[in-house]
Amino acid sequence: MAKKTVATLQTSSKRLTKAIKMVKSPKTGAYTFVESVMPPEDVDNFLKKK
Repeated sequence: MAKKTVATLQTSSKRLTKAIKMVKSPKTGAYTFVESVMPPEDVDNFLKKK
């Protein structure tokens, strides 16, 4: 089960997107959040990666 959140940020002339996904740890089974700020084109690749 994964939860994803996407927010759009605009700084000067660059458009950036902050993506947050919930990842389950294989060792402990606990969930952690991974955040990244990237161009909007890279969001789908980030969310598809495990």
